[in-house]
Amino acid sequence: MRVHVVGNVCVDTTFRLERFPRPGETLNASEHADGLGGKGANQAVAAARTGADVRIHTAIGSDAAGTWIREQLGRDLDASHLTMLPLPSDRSTIMVDARGENLIVTGAGCAAAFDPLAGSGFAPSIERGDIVVMQGNLPGDVTTACLQVARGADAITIFNPSPLTAGYVPILSDVSVAIVNAGEAEQLTGASDPATAARELIRQGADTAIVTLGALGCLVADGQGWINRIAAPKVTVLDTSGAGDVFCGCLAGCLAAGIDLARAARIAVHAAAISVGRAGTLGSCPDGQEMKALMKTTEAETA
Repeated sequence: MRVHVVGNVCVDTTFRLERFPRPGETLNASEHADGLGGKGANQAVAAARTGADVRIHTAIGSDAAGTWIREQLGRDLDASHLTMLPLPSDRSTIMVDARGENLIVTGAGCAAAFDPLAGSGFAPSIERGDIVVMQGNLPGDVTTACLQVARGADAITIFNPSPLTAGYVPILSDVSVAIVNAGEAEQLTGASDPATAARELIRQGADTAIVTLGALGCLVADGQGWINRIAAPKVTVLDTSGAGDVFCGCLAGCLAAGIDLARAARIAVHAAAISVGRAGTLGSCPDGQEMKALMKTTEAETA
């Protein structure tokens, strides 16, 4: 089973501050660094580090940053299907405060112009049983079309509709697993209770819904409305940026390995917990050895 991640990639510039600036205020950061980012790239790398065969379908600019992005992605996965556009490569600015909370602004011209179904090789490369992972960074109609094509090819579809675009209502009828955080779940369903929101996402068409709950772990709801709550280990939080992407990518990689959804979610919760104790987005993701250790640990727990 191959994991196809369709989404965005960018250069992240992260600034660490004691607190976020007020409107009109300039603050000096205690440190800053550039790194590979974008929800598509983050999730693809996290999936690859579980040992999965991962191919990313994304767009880069025809600039030096695009060349650098290609080289960085190639360290973990198949980056031979990148689409080069005559635009600057996408970039994000991330501010992280002393509590580990973050604010993110992204310039996403490549993501906005990218259509994976227009000659990128995405559709022909999907085989029955493959896993297709998408986020909310591409235009809504493009995302909907890609999910429909993937489901039509008998692929398992994982949809993490983040960031939520104003006015866009995700269509979940071609979604095998919907993954949202508690805030997104409430925005999409109007329900403040995560379990109620998860059941509503299933009513809207998803086969299964997962609501991530930060330090409280996550809950998984199946088509019959059964709720499985998975606790997270207690950790000291340094930086929460990228934790949701680690969860999503790790889950996809575990499913590709034939692991059942409940156990895959437990592994993903633990992987996300490791990431919040480290600085950076993609840089905080557990490496391949750590991922394999988590997969073995949960196997022993359930034996």
